[in-house]
Amino acid sequence: MEIFLSIMILVLLAIVMVLLFRTRKVDMPDINELENKLRFALASAASVKEIQETLEDLPHDVLESITRSLGQRTGKLNELLATFELTQYDRLFYLGEPVDFIGVKYGEGIDFIEVKTGRASLSKAERELKDLIECKLVNYVPLSVSKIGFPEEIDTRESVEE
Repeated sequence: MEIFLSIMILVLLAIVMVLLFRTRKVDMPDINELENKLRFALASAASVKEIQETLEDLPHDVLESITRSLGQRTGKLNELLATFELTQYDRLFYLGEPVDFIGVKYGEGIDFIEVKTGRASLSKAERELKDLIECKLVNYVPLSVSKIGFPEEIDTRESVEE
């Protein structure tokens, strides 16, 4: 009987070990899809909330793995995560270069927003833009474009010879 109990304990221990150390399959969201949602739907608070809920559904270790990856994807993801802190704006426009966002608070002002993480520093173009803004050398320029001379209507019907 003792041998049987010992074998059962070893079998159960083996099963627990297999379950603990097996690889887990986690559905990863498509980074490009998230980036596109960021670009084209930032003005909508509902779309930001949808992206936030998608990220919250991911296991913590997967989120850490994504944010630690190298290259441009890390920067894009950090920009995406930064949008959750930018919900106080009435409108938020994604630019990417030379600043990441322009935030508009109607009745209060406009903010030029550059997302940086860790030890990242401003690029030359970012520093130059920052200097222009700080020196209050920012203008509103309306531009009126006259017609180029294309006909208003184009006849797309093909002539059919019988």
